[in-house]
Amino acid sequence: MRHTLAKLRTTARDRLAHLRDNPRGDGGYTTETVIVTALLAILAIAVVGIIVAKVTAKANGIDLG
Repeated sequence: MRHTLAKLRTTARDRLAHLRDNPRGDGGYTTETVIVTALLAILAIAVVGIIVAKVTAKANGIDLG
């Protein structure tokens, strides 16, 4: 248990030192990557919306009587 806590404390200290020395807040992602990812997410949401609308319209068109 003591060994685990010491390792955790050392890891946290090393990580904080690394963040202090390299304060880059974007995690290494370029602006282009972020924009492309956002556009793909928007496209995926739009496609799901179109599919839901078509399935709902088809289901409402079924005559049960």
